[in-house]
Formats: sequence, structure tokens, C-alpha cells
Amino acid sequence: MLFKSIGFKYRRRCFLVVSPSSFAIGTFTRFTYSDSSNAYLFYTQQCQFEEQIASLIQKCPDMRTLRLIHARFLRSPFNFSCYALSKVLGFSALSPSGNIDYARRLFDQIPNPNVFAWNSIIRGYSQVRDTSNPREPISIYKKMLRLGFAYPNSYTLSFALKACAIAAALIEGKQIHGQVYKYGLDSSLFVQSGLLNFYAKCEEIEISKSVFDEMPRKNHVAWSAMITGYSRIGMVNEALDLFREMQQAGIVPDEITMVSIISACARTGALDLGTWLHKFIDRNNIKVDLKLSTALVDMYAKCGSINKAKKVFDEMSKRDTMAWSSMIAGLAIHGLVEEALDLYSRMNETNVIPNHVTFVGVLSACALHGLVSEGRRFWSSMHVLGIVPVMEHYGCMVDLLCRAGLIEEAHGFVEAMPISPNLVVWRTLLVGCINAKRFDKTDAVAAILLELDPVNAENYVLLSNMYASRCQWEKASQIRKQMKNYKLKVVPGLSSIEIDGMVHEFSVGDESHPEMREIRGVLKEIAERVRLSGHKPMTLSVLHDVGDEEKEIALCEHSERLAIAFGLLKTKAPVVIRVVKNLRVCGDCHQVTKIISQTFEREIVVRDRVRFHRFIDGSCSCRNFW
Repeated sequence: MLFKSIGFKYRRRCFLVVSPSSFAIGTFTRFTYSDSSNAYLFYTQQCQFEEQIASLIQKCPDMRTLRLIHARFLRSPFNFSCYALSKVLGFSALSPSGNIDYARRLFDQIPNPNVFAWNSIIRGYSQVRDTSNPREPISIYKKMLRLGFAYPNSYTLSFALKACAIAAALIEGKQIHGQVYKYGLDSSLFVQSGLLNFYAKCEEIEISKSVFDEMPRKNHVAWSAMITGYSRIGMVNEALDLFREMQQAGIVPDEITMVSIISACARTGALDLGTWLHKFIDRNNIKVDLKLSTALVDMYAKCGSINKAKKVFDEMSKRDTMAWSSMIAGLAIHGLVEEALDLYSRMNETNVIPNHVTFVGVLSACALHGLVSEGRRFWSSMHVLGIVPVMEHYGCMVDLLCRAGLIEEAHGFVEAMPISPNLVVWRTLLVGCINAKRFDKTDAVAAILLELDPVNAENYVLLSNMYASRCQWEKASQIRKQMKNYKLKVVPGLSSIEIDGMVHEFSVGDESHPEMREIRGVLKEIAERVRLSGHKPMTLSVLHDVGDEEKEIALCEHSERLAIAFGLLKTKAPVVIRVVKNLRVCGDCHQVTKIISQTFEREIVVRDRVRFHRFIDGSCSCRNFW
């Protein structure tokens, strides 16, 4: 009666909102405005209607229901307000069951988007990790500034910074950093965390630390981002120090922080620290979710404790594709190829669907052990499962064929690839040609590699080493002159060893370690025992035009020998000496380490860039195939 007396005609319409577990029926009133003097009341009814729409969207279970609500909204007599449209946009852009394409079409139809609409679409695109254009949210943010319909707030800047972190857009991120001060949002915790995360993801660790130190209040997110930043670049000692500071500040780490620091242990081979962190998780009742369990499996495997990795894996109540894949890869790099392939069979029996990562692990296992027929079978099974091979799979197959000496087939395989081979594939083929002494093919492959990447030092080192191994010193010298002209720097050989929770790193001919005098004393004892064993240094592996005496000295200065000597100095049997090297172990160091394991009666585990070598009593787990 009230509406009739003030000139409104109305009728009630029913609508149906479907939720996952029940049906909820509600009503809204459709009004027809007939009295110009009651504009305020009409506006009030519009606001109520929009609140109803917002409430319905909040409970919306899927896109189908959202489209129904959106359709009802479009048929209403009220003007389309940016508020209500933004609610529809927010669900389609941000909900797990949303649709970013639907959101974009809707966004493009909003005449003057408010800041909520801009934030929704920027954040929505940042959440779509498989997009073909990871820079799209950055482009949208630039458009927002250019059009000037709305000014960015703290959420806008934090979402834009997240997009820059995902796309590794360092220049744009630094520009946004300047805009933080322009808009007076430098005190926002959201913005500060966004800046910290951005610089950490882009490995600008000094700037990231500066942002972190300037934060008056550090939430959990900030600590985790900084620890993750250190972990990404292998600064495990710094990550651990920050982890301790975090505890002293009274902030209890969660599973996300633990995944970050455990991943840092995996990269550096810090087993003792990783084990301590595992115990810390248990003592503090930190939730061990699927991601954290998988990180523990990966850490133990990459730190050389494959039995502990298997124990964690076996105790997992639930295993997804990544968990199975991590365990398969761990077994493969430890030389346990039969177990790796058996585990793949078990994975299939449990109806867990393998993905790209799984097949990288399986094909790597075949490559490391020369299992050509098995590798071909897995390659075929990928296609049966509908998994389209990516570059890593092609690289594994080329590596498999090259290691088996099938250079012609490997070369034909590369030339027949449906996607353009990347630098890693061509470099793998070049290494295969050099190792197989197929010098008739090396020049052609090298020419392609240098054309594609003329400023990569590793390419020139490969060629220089090839010529040096054939005593073609003039050609080797020419290659090194080219490197000098390009001002290219060679990646130095680095080896690390963990002692009492601290990671010590050594480089070739390193003199910086405070205990270098004692280390050289151990090196002298090693050299004497190696000589008495009858070993003759493989001086051909020293690729310089110098005398044999200088070559023998150079071999003794390799980083892994310094690390092993430090391990012998600081530990006693039965403690296992564990070393991580960033390059492939050379033939002479491999043979000498076997002798050390026998004469010193110590177990030594070396992880190089390819696989694990476990030395016990004069033998290696790789069986001289690496």
C-alpha cells in the first residue's frame, strides 16, 4: 500500500539461487517509477536492490549462477551503477570458479570504472598463471593511469607489483615504486609487502632487504618474502639468520615459510640444517600440508639422504602428481633407476595422472643410465596420454641419445623437432658430439649455437676445451680472444659443504677461507695417499697449454677437493662428507675421490650439476657413467 500511495507500480518476481548443498529462494521487487517528486526514494530502492545483488553474488557458487544474476540485474529498471557491475566483475575475475575472459568483456563495457573494478581485473589477470601474456595486468594498470578515471590505492599498487613480480618486469616495478611515493602510499603495509615480494622475486636482494629493514611493522608475509628471496639465490646462511630473527620477534612461521627455507637447504645441500628444520616443524606442531611434505622429500633427495626422502614420501597420507614426480626425480639422480621406474608404475596404479614434470624425471632417469629403449617407450606413452612434449622433454631425449653414442639419431631428432630447439638442446648435442669425438659435426653445431647466443661464455668454453683436448692450442687461443673481446666471464667452479649448520663455499684456488692453512695440510696428505695408490693425474683434462707439473697443481686446486679436504679436517667417521658442486665433476677428481673414500675409509657424497656420486670403499654409485 505504501508504494501505491506514492505513485509506484510494482510486481514481485521470484529468483532462484543454487548453492552446492541447497536451494535458496528469494524475491526482489521490480519498481516502475511514476512520481518525479520521489526521486530520493527511488534512489534508496536502487541502493537496496544493489545490496541484494551484492549479497547474492557473495553466495554465488559458479559462473552459471552468476550469469543468471547478471541477466536479472540487466533487466532491472535501475541505472547500471559501477558498484553493482564491479561486484559481478569481482566474482568473475577473482573467484576460483570465475572466468577472466567474461570479466574482461564486462570490464571493457564499464564507461567509468571505479578503483574496485580496476583492482579486480588487475588482480584477476595476475592470478591466471597460464596466460600467454603475463604482462597483461601491467598493461591494464598503465591504462588506468593514462585514462585517469580512478586513482590507484594501496591495493592497486600491491596487485600491480605482484604482476611485475610474476612477469619479472623489473623496470615497470621500479616505476611503480616511484608512484608509491607520488600517491603517498609508502606507509601502507600492503604496498610495503608488495615491494618486498617484487624485489625478492626479481632477485634484487639488496633493495629487497632495504625495503624490509625500513618496514616499521613486519607481518608474516614480509618475513616469508625475505626468506624466500634469500633462498632463491642460494643464500642459505642469510635465510637461516632471518629465520632466527623471525623467531626472536615472536612470529611463528607457517608452512609457507618452512617451504621456502627448506627449499633453500635443497639448493645448497644443507642436510643438517634441513633435518633440524624438519624437527622444528614437528616440535612446533606446524601444519604439514602436501606442499611442505613434497618440499621435505625434495630436500632430503637433493641433500643426498635418499632414504629419508623415501621415509617422508611413504608416510604421506596423500600424494599428488608433484609429490610422486619429486620422488621419481630424486631416485633418478641417485642412480636408483629401477626404483624410479617402479615408482612410476606404482603412480599409474594409484590413478594419479602424470604430467610434464613426471616425464622429465622419468626421461632423465633413462638418460642418466643409458636406457634407450625404455626412454623411447616413455616418449611414446607421453603422446598416448595426450601430454605435448615441451623443451625439457626434447632436451632429455637428446641427452639420452647422445649419452648412448647415437649422435646421428640425436642430430636428426633435433632437426625434426616441431618447435625451435633452444640453446640447451643445441649445447647438449654439441657436448654429445665432443664426447663421442664426432668432430665432423661439432663445427656445424657450434656455428648454430654461437649464432643463436653469441655472448654466452659457456659456449666458448666448450669450444675452447674441445680444441685444447685435441692440443689445437692456436684455435683454443682464438676462442678465448673472442671471449675477451665480448668481455665474457666464465662461471667459476664452486663447491659447498655444510659443517655445524654453516655452509662453506670454495672456488678454484680459493685462499679466502680462515682455515686455509689447515686445509692445505689435508690436501698434501691426500696427494701423498693418491700417489702411493698408483694413480696418475689425468692432465689432459687441464685444458691449458702449460707443463704437466702445473697441470697437476691445477687439478689439486679444484673446488670439490678443497671442500672434501675441509670435510676431512672438521669431521670424523662415520659422518658422511657431503659436497655440492655447480659444475660437472671432472674425470680426475672423480677418480681421486674414489681413492680418498678407500684410503681414508670415509663415505663421500658429491652432487654435481647432473647427478649424485656416492663414493664408498673406492667405488662410485654412478659406475663411471655420468
